[in-house]
Amino acid sequence: MSEFTHFDENGNAYMVDVSDKEITRRTAVAQGKIHMSREAMDAVLGRRIKKGDVFTVAQIAGIMGAKRTSELIPMCHPISMTNASVTFSTDEEACEITVFCKTVTEGKTGVEMEALTGVSAALLTIYDMCKAIDKRMRISDIHLVEKTGGRSGHFKYILTGENRDSGI
Repeated sequence: MSEFTHFDENGNAYMVDVSDKEITRRTAVAQGKIHMSREAMDAVLGRRIKKGDVFTVAQIAGIMGAKRTSELIPMCHPISMTNASVTFSTDEEACEITVFCKTVTEGKTGVEMEALTGVSAALLTIYDMCKAIDKRMRISDIHLVEKTGGRSGHFKYILTGENRDSGI
């Protein structure tokens, strides 16, 4: 791994200067999971959550979160995303919902943080909407699945023995 890029030689935090970087197409996909009780899962899938349709609201929250990442993460550059999408996969037997967020830009810096923030916002929204039924829900496994573009090139996270398609 290279040195941390957000600290100067005196240990002071700063925003990385990207003015000399090339504009390239950059994409990122992140995912995370929420595990819930059978009762909560059945209510989500049956569209019986009093606050509304969980998937629609969480999808909007994820996209909004991705768009506002630079307001939440101190050294994150504000970027112009050309696309942000949020999708879901359900495992009814395990009572888990997996959230995927894909972000795209044409720019000088990547969109990994936007994808990760989108997943986090969507998962937190699911928790908020379902907490009246299950306060023991567990959010886990938030991670970058894949990124393309930029100087560091292509990255793909491989889950040993459990490679899953991101669905995006």
